[in-house]
Amino acid sequence: MIRRAMEQGARELGVTVSETDIEALELFTAELLKWNRTVNLTSITKHDEIAVKHLLDSRMLSEYVQDDDYVLDIGSGAGIPAIPLKIYRPAVNVASVDAVGKKILFQRHVARMLKLDKFEALHARVERLYSTHARRFDVIVSRAFSRLDRFVDSAHPLLAAGGRMIAMKGPAAPDEIKAAGSILCDLGFEISCHYPYSLPFGLGERNLIVITACNAH
Repeated sequence: MIRRAMEQGARELGVTVSETDIEALELFTAELLKWNRTVNLTSITKHDEIAVKHLLDSRMLSEYVQDDDYVLDIGSGAGIPAIPLKIYRPAVNVASVDAVGKKILFQRHVARMLKLDKFEALHARVERLYSTHARRFDVIVSRAFSRLDRFVDSAHPLLAAGGRMIAMKGPAAPDEIKAAGSILCDLGFEISCHYPYSLPFGLGERNLIVITACNAH
């Protein structure tokens, strides 16, 4: 069921997903649902919804990441989008951080099972990374982690010069953008790209918001 939804959904979105990707994502989904019986990893448990809302949504993000990027996923929970991103773009160096230990244990288990190279799951609050990972990441991603301005405030000390932050948001994104505008300016950042899109099968509206330093242009 994952395979069919992935193939049909990818066509609807105008992206490609390889056979190798689908096989890895099927294994990831099986482990996600297995662990979810005892650990609260996701409220989405139908295969077609996992395929679209988790896996294909992460595929859209992968279009905005380059192979030489070092990516941090803040508040990654069950490893989404970090693990699907790593599957889609195996050359990318990916780190994820979450404050819930069991979620990080799940991510590490999947990373071992899928033999994901250059993938690190960190059990910490994002603030704890300031002393060890300052200015280290080319791309910092969040998916429903917090309000746009709070995300930028939390993430920017970890962003490398010339880097970008990418917020993955739902249908309320335009209102968040409007509310965050002046605060982002005060922090020295601006929205450089806003890409709205519809998930396949009528499963919702999504927005990718790319944020860069005001002097990055």
